[in-house]
Amino acid sequence: MNRRTKIVATLGPACSQPDTLRAIIAAGVDVFRVNFSHADRTVLDTIKQAKTIAAELERPIAVMADLQGPKLRIGRFEHHHITLVNGQSFILDCANKALGNEQWVSVAYENLCYEVQPGDLLLLDDGMIELEVTSVAPPQIVCNVLEGGVLKNNKGLNRRGGGLAAKALTDKDRDDMRIAVSIDIDYLTLSFVKDKHDIREARELLATFGAPDVPIIAKIERTEALHNLTEIINAADAVMVARGDLGVEVGAAEVPAIQKRIIEQARRLDKVVITATQMMESMITHPQPTRAEVSDVANAILDGTDAVMLSAETATGKFPVKVVTMMEKICLSSEKHTSFLYTADKETCHYHRADQAIAMATMHAANHFPIRAIIAMTESGASAIWMSRQFSNVPIYAVTANERTVGKLCLVNNVFPILLPYHNIPVQEVNNWVVNQLKHKSLLKARGYVLLTRGSTIGKAGGTNCMEIVQL
Repeated sequence: MNRRTKIVATLGPACSQPDTLRAIIAAGVDVFRVNFSHADRTVLDTIKQAKTIAAELERPIAVMADLQGPKLRIGRFEHHHITLVNGQSFILDCANKALGNEQWVSVAYENLCYEVQPGDLLLLDDGMIELEVTSVAPPQIVCNVLEGGVLKNNKGLNRRGGGLAAKALTDKDRDDMRIAVSIDIDYLTLSFVKDKHDIREARELLATFGAPDVPIIAKIERTEALHNLTEIINAADAVMVARGDLGVEVGAAEVPAIQKRIIEQARRLDKVVITATQMMESMITHPQPTRAEVSDVANAILDGTDAVMLSAETATGKFPVKVVTMMEKICLSSEKHTSFLYTADKETCHYHRADQAIAMATMHAANHFPIRAIIAMTESGASAIWMSRQFSNVPIYAVTANERTVGKLCLVNNVFPILLPYHNIPVQEVNNWVVNQLKHKSLLKARGYVLLTRGSTIGKAGGTNCMEIVQL
């Protein structure tokens, strides 16, 4: 049985050895995430190893570069950490870069003192420490500690309700983007996106680096992004429900409903969506997930997410292979119960492109006729993505001669990319080759019906205009 939901795993020391890479690819990883908040040059070698191993296992994988973005952070302490006590005064200094102590710490954002006011709640270390601004005298912000605890070097800083004006792309992001393009990434992920202009700026930069076609994933983790959600989804190629910083800004209790809203809207606008953050957090140190984590992953799948993402679980955790194996089990079990998610609303839509109309007609036929598989010949992958927006138990095998399209489709729910090793050959020969490949891999039975889609001219993007039901 094919797993429809895709699994994203973050690269790191815990999975960088060849044997571990091989094991987690075999266990089901579809996309490897490079977190540029922590990545160094060694990760480039790991990516090369992963691609080599995936080719040996005949499993297509994609690489996602996740830029750090303007994550606001405090500075460092004389003794690496301090303990804050409820009710004490604590100063954030936007100018002094010296090592801090129990009375104050530097902030790596010089304009913060001009963007906050008395009464604002500032949250440190993903909300573990809570401060209330009592007065502002630039460059210092005087706070009262509402929720204290141990505070370590370089922890993140958020304001409850969002509204801080830091730009989405930093100088570090630009440098990292250049590196990401050099390793032939399949997706670029932008952090702390506010609106469509952040995405346009990133596209322009990609073009200057010679990679204008790299798909962009917008992370939804700021309050402003929720206000501009439709324009962000339309401007991006995919979105990520980044529940960590999002939960800090809006409050953890609001996140489940927001997650459902983002997933529903992304699917309605024909975009790919990933659900991320703390999905199997306990498996960083324990060999089994909690029941709540299992329910969390299952809930995202039932919401309709394309992919679920692992962060520290695979990057630094003790059980990187086990966590991927467990996530696959949860996906397969949850997918047995998604038939009620059939999206009949798509059938009432009107379309202005032949390839989109063919995609929707294909899914109607697949859901109302005993089709065993859909074989979609595609150049850009667009027709396969449109098909995947309709929930179906029928697998979509996207056949393409474009390696970049293979990587792009590794992230898409219920789409299984196959690289066509030939160019400019007759359509019937392509059909026969694909069917034989699927039979060889035991993905297709000897008898039954398959549904084929293609364009009159193979290799032309946006040219899908034919649908054919074939009896094997």
